[in-house]
Amino acid sequence: MVREQYTTTTPGTSLERPKNEYVYKIGIYGWRKRCLYLFVLLLLIILVVNFSLTIWILKVMWFSPTGMGHLRVTKEGLRLEGESEFLFPLYAKEIHSRVDSSLLLQSTHNVTVNARNSNGEVTGRLNVGPKVVEFHGQQFQINSKDGKPLFTVDENEVVIGTDKLRVTGPEGALFEHSVETPLVKAEAFKQLRLESPTRSLSMDAPRGINIKAQAGNIEALSQMDIKLHSSDGVLLLDAETVRLPKLPEGTRGGSSISQGLYEICVCPDGKLYLSVAGVGSTCHEYSRVCQ
Repeated sequence: MVREQYTTTTPGTSLERPKNEYVYKIGIYGWRKRCLYLFVLLLLIILVVNFSLTIWILKVMWFSPTGMGHLRVTKEGLRLEGESEFLFPLYAKEIHSRVDSSLLLQSTHNVTVNARNSNGEVTGRLNVGPKVVEFHGQQFQINSKDGKPLFTVDENEVVIGTDKLRVTGPEGALFEHSVETPLVKAEAFKQLRLESPTRSLSMDAPRGINIKAQAGNIEALSQMDIKLHSSDGVLLLDAETVRLPKLPEGTRGGSSISQGLYEICVCPDGKLYLSVAGVGSTCHEYSRVCQ
């Protein structure tokens, strides 16, 4: 721009116009102007590219006013449709599936669920691996629909709260130590066997032991001795016939003492005792043992 000087005169006078002594140029010219236009053009290109990328991201990620993709924001929380993959830990107060479908947690290695206290320490852990399921905690409990404990495990004991415990394995149940139970019962039309292959089998009860077979026999087999002992009471064999088929029989003519044979005698009160066998009966009704 050029600034010119003007001089006012009165009518009828003539003055010579002075020459322009000073000329000032205001603006950007030359290479500065071209750089400015280039910079503005570059900003416009970047703006268009950013706007296009934003539109593309919104379209690919399925952004909408209610959420993103299969993720919906509702009043009850977040609702996720379809399969999802989490690369980092997930913190949530409650996770549940839809009413008409199940909840599936799947991993190529382990699925671990941790419970922490207010200090961030792990108080309970459930680890589901490809070969084993592990639980770390003070107590593990399984409840029924109405809240009844069905299975409880802690450091001291294991409690099974069901009405019936069924063992379906072909080898039965194996107990390394003692078992306390009010009733041991077999299934209908099945045999009940209590067996100790290499050690002794002992049944103790402070108020008696009742062994009953309603539609079969009761057999007690042992490699060595079978002892029926009552510390304070009577051993009662209530049957029409008591048979001892495998007792050895003596032969005539020999000494009964050398043969090592004895006769089982019964006192009037039902007490049994042994008497050295002879040619005839050696049992006496008024024996000293019966007195």
